[in-house]
Amino acid sequence: MGWPTIAHLAALDRDPEAVATWLVLPTYDEAENLERIVASIRAVLPAGVGILVVDDASPDGTGEIAVRLATTDPAIRLLQRHAKLGLGPAYVAGFWRVLEEGAEVVCQLDADGSHDPAELPDLIAALADADLVIGSRYVAGGRIEDWGALRRGVSRLGGIYASRLLGMGVRDPTSGFRAYRREALEAIGLDAVEAKGYAFQVEMTHRALRHGMRVVELPIVFRDRSRGRSKMTPRIALEAAWRIPAMRLARRSGRPRRADGAGGR
Repeated sequence: MGWPTIAHLAALDRDPEAVATWLVLPTYDEAENLERIVASIRAVLPAGVGILVVDDASPDGTGEIAVRLATTDPAIRLLQRHAKLGLGPAYVAGFWRVLEEGAEVVCQLDADGSHDPAELPDLIAALADADLVIGSRYVAGGRIEDWGALRRGVSRLGGIYASRLLGMGVRDPTSGFRAYRREALEAIGLDAVEAKGYAFQVEMTHRALRHGMRVVELPIVFRDRSRGRSKMTPRIALEAAWRIPAMRLARRSGRPRRADGAGGR
């Protein structure tokens, strides 16, 4: 099986042997953003690319919007969960669902508009030479817009702390803008992933490297959400603070492979 180019993706509607590509969008109270992000995805990727919305019983009607979008776009699906169960479990449930649908390429991005779907084709194409591609704010060419100096500093230091403590060599291990090969998700062992909040991204990166997956970083532009509220809470931050040292203690042997970054180190 070949690996993705835009021409390859364009064949999805016609060729059942083409790479099956799915995007997983976890949502909680994203009614203001969901239609806009779906339209942005459809503007850059072929209609055959699947979009799975994983909604944690949003009280603002996000799930109902997903159902309405699915009535006009058969490649949109909704996985409705009964309660707010955490970002990590939402992604794991979504990954399992799209793998069952036959996904060979799985992408993830935030539904709040902070990740630009226009950068998805580059992440997907980079899987030709990688198992996991991370959209990175901290390699050459990447940047953050709309954040103050304190927030930038906390984010950057958190990434450095996680990467160094776990020996990963990844500049942006907390990034939620990613593309995986199917084989990477199968090797990681999704049922064993424990993190529920933003530490999920670190755990997935660490597991991928420990299982010999090749991880590369591509520069992206990250923008703060313009609508809705951030889901970051003190509880989520505390989980990240203890979960990362716990990952190091849980390692049985060896060091993870180091990652390859676009734009140098």
